[in-house]
Amino acid sequence: MLTYDDIYSWEGWGGKLRLGSGKCWLRIFDLRKDQTAKGIAFLKPFIVVITDVADSKLTVRSCSGHIATSVTHEFNIDPSRMLWVEYYPLTTYGQQGEKLIPERLDAVEFEWQEDKAIKPRWRSLQPPLLEAVKQLIDS
Repeated sequence: MLTYDDIYSWEGWGGKLRLGSGKCWLRIFDLRKDQTAKGIAFLKPFIVVITDVADSKLTVRSCSGHIATSVTHEFNIDPSRMLWVEYYPLTTYGQQGEKLIPERLDAVEFEWQEDKAIKPRWRSLQPPLLEAVKQLIDS
């Protein structure tokens, strides 16, 4: 079940300078609240999907650990029970839009030290998890 679907702004660091601040499209799915999955226990019931937005100062990839730290604190999510996904939709470019960058979903795994996400490692989502996450995004 989708529990959050909105533009999310993170503060960054640097005080008044707001270094590292930005925003992204954030969607949080809580599979424990899915009525069709009664009786199923999920190891990672929280699926967090972040996507770049055009008017952000920074990309989600460049601040992934900082965003993950902020989101887990603000939404009270246990990082060990969360799947963090960066979603990059299909993009076309060129004079007639003839070139394209395919859609991509990357899982990001972090090391957690003192409640902070560090050392992100990206990997492409593979079937059947890829299809499950795409179904959540598309619904």
